[in-house]
Amino acid sequence: MSVPGASNTVLEAVVPYSRMSMIQLVGKVPAQFASSRNAEDMALLAYNRALKLSKPGYPVLGVGFTGSLASARAKRGDHRFHLSTRTSNQLWMSTVTLSKGLRTREEEDRVSSQYLIKAIANACKVQATFFSELTESEVPEEFETKFNEDEELQQVISGQICFKVYPFSRDFPDTERKIILPGSFNPLHDGHLKLLEVATSICGDGYPCFELSAINADKPPLTVSQIKDRVKQFEKVGKTVIVSNQPYYYKKAELFPGSAFVIGVDTAVRLINPKYYSNDHSKMLATLGGCKSTGCLFLVGGRNVDGVFKVLEDLDIPEELEDMFVSIPPEAFRMDISSTEIRNKLR
Repeated sequence: MSVPGASNTVLEAVVPYSRMSMIQLVGKVPAQFASSRNAEDMALLAYNRALKLSKPGYPVLGVGFTGSLASARAKRGDHRFHLSTRTSNQLWMSTVTLSKGLRTREEEDRVSSQYLIKAIANACKVQATFFSELTESEVPEEFETKFNEDEELQQVISGQICFKVYPFSRDFPDTERKIILPGSFNPLHDGHLKLLEVATSICGDGYPCFELSAINADKPPLTVSQIKDRVKQFEKVGKTVIVSNQPYYYKKAELFPGSAFVIGVDTAVRLINPKYYSNDHSKMLATLGGCKSTGCLFLVGGRNVDGVFKVLEDLDIPEELEDMFVSIPPEAFRMDISSTEIRNKLR
């Protein structure tokens, strides 16, 4: 971190040094704190965290490191460290058992740190020469697992990873803010494309992208084959799409903090309806207030609702949430056709 420009590479560093800190980080009591499994869990957590913190489409790396090194008191077990790196398509693991009594704590720290930096460089495919202080008997136990696209998507569906980005757009705005149009896109149509274009012009700043949730609140999860078929639509038009596993907007807000979500007025109606919060008005305010605290906005386009074209101004938005909803003027965008109507016409 002492190197100038490190913030262009390092998104976050967390040191869960105490037992309780580690338990809170991984969300469970590890069977063994200094273990390859715990390092793998930490790397996966770091990878998911990096996805949330990075700009859309940028390659990210999660690293997990844990060990049992020389201490003030002699240890019964081995002196060892475990390291894991996780990228979108690869998991790499290594365990190194050090010669007990050969080095001081400071020297063991240096050896393990050098190995950690080398592992990060390898994961990033950086060509560099590293001097290893490991002895001939200190042979690392290493293994790696590669993931193909189907396996990555299955990990999204299962919740192992939070989302997968398909950066088909040729434009990469230098901003971390996302302008997201969620939907099922069955099929993607011109209305979706135009709506996101208009929303982006209203926001003025942000990375425009579509979001397809593999999980639906009222239907079975999409299959890997279905997801890939829908993703192909975005490849054809050169638009970035994110495949996530969160059907609810309060969860989307946690997943994409600071984002602007582009929705139809029919969705806005449901968002502010206490019916969807166990008929509890206070719960609705608290849930959407949580979305607001993440810095999220809702850009609302007009839609036909029960045969009547409605816009944001037709809704009774609670005063506490008014600044969270921004209207997309009907003169800027209006298209009454839906994916459902298109599917019906194709039958």
